[in-house]
Amino acid sequence: MEVIIGAGLTGLSTAFHLSKQGKKVLVLEKTGRIGGQIQTVEKDGFVFETGPNTGCVSNPEVVELFSTLDSDCKMEIANPAAARRLIWKDGRFHTLPSGIVGGITTPLFTWKDKFGILGEPFRKKGNNPDETVGALAMRRLGKSFLEYAVNPFISGIYAGNPMSLVTRYALPKLYNIEQSYGSFIRGAIVKMFEPKTVRDRLATKKVFSVDGGLSRLTDALADAIGRERIILSVNSIKIAPGENEWKIVFTSPGGQQAIKAERIITTVGAHALPELLPFAEKEEMDKISCLRYAPVVQVSIGVKDIGKNLDFRAFGGLVPARENKDILGILFPAACFKGRAPEGGMLFSFFAGGINKPHLTGLSDTEIENLAVREFHEMLGFPSNKEPDLLHISRHTNAIPQYEKDTGVRIDAVERLQNRFHNLIISGNLRDGISMADRIRQGVSLK
Repeated sequence: MEVIIGAGLTGLSTAFHLSKQGKKVLVLEKTGRIGGQIQTVEKDGFVFETGPNTGCVSNPEVVELFSTLDSDCKMEIANPAAARRLIWKDGRFHTLPSGIVGGITTPLFTWKDKFGILGEPFRKKGNNPDETVGALAMRRLGKSFLEYAVNPFISGIYAGNPMSLVTRYALPKLYNIEQSYGSFIRGAIVKMFEPKTVRDRLATKKVFSVDGGLSRLTDALADAIGRERIILSVNSIKIAPGENEWKIVFTSPGGQQAIKAERIITTVGAHALPELLPFAEKEEMDKISCLRYAPVVQVSIGVKDIGKNLDFRAFGGLVPARENKDILGILFPAACFKGRAPEGGMLFSFFAGGINKPHLTGLSDTEIENLAVREFHEMLGFPSNKEPDLLHISRHTNAIPQYEKDTGVRIDAVERLQNRFHNLIISGNLRDGISMADRIRQGVSLK
């Protein structure tokens, strides 16, 4: 039997693929529900996420997973409105340009940097393997692109600081493009004409959710695995290596249990590993568990009638750090996916905190509510007498791992631990990417 610790997307994807191979699996989950940070809530006619809002079809494994699940779990591709992205500058949102004309006319970037882009293909490629995303962007694109494109992009994905995230870990595809082709522009052109297999073409890069909410995906995975193979509300897990098998003792609602397993796969956060794997040397474990996580608070705000004068046809808006606001960004889920708000209404997801302003996640519910409602009026343009019909606060202390300079040390420590203890696999978002697509692909790789 193979025991998987954690019933988030990674754990469920792994258990699903192992089950398909005919292997016996058991999933142990500390909380009282499946899904990890994924959770869809239906309330007062609104359907909203308390964790991740969307995914990206960035690898074939995403499409292949949906094709093998129950037909009731259907991938929903965002409507064309999702192609429009907004950036906050000087008191209002501006559309992030996606073409030559928009790139020339946008007020987001300086004329110096706009013209400087022409020289990007001729700049030398970097030679520092630990160069940060911010340093790379500054070197190849210029300061205004760093501040009004890269910074909010990193804020939207990692809730992090581009000056501390290392490119080859945080954005490996971008790093590899420069290293392979010497230029972002040159690399993009080459890749545009590269032949692709039928499987490669499944990775459309489109934004996706699930019809009815992302919890439909984790529910479908649990059903396919077999709910009887998932134990919730598990406490006091003690794992010990034996000669040819692993011994696991834990407490569940059914009492204390002791089981044996051929292989252990952990999918929990790095901060949870020291208690879970007490047999590992402290010096090695410290290199893994010190991973920094960005704390995030999300506020879902729903309006049943937005009126006729407001236009929210976009994926959402991001806020650059230099604008010094208390909001990281606002997503517009109901503009991208059907059934997220009543007819004529709109749903918004406000995000605050992150690496730059972690103290905001410690505010009281009343303070968080006041912050979100203030920006609901100031940033989205709702009149002062218009109040939200829905307001829901979700807090995530360890929301998003930060792939910083110590990532290489962490990965090496993981490999040494796995080599030392046969059939121990340490997975999850502490390595191999943080997106939903990364989690699904990792689940496939562990089968």
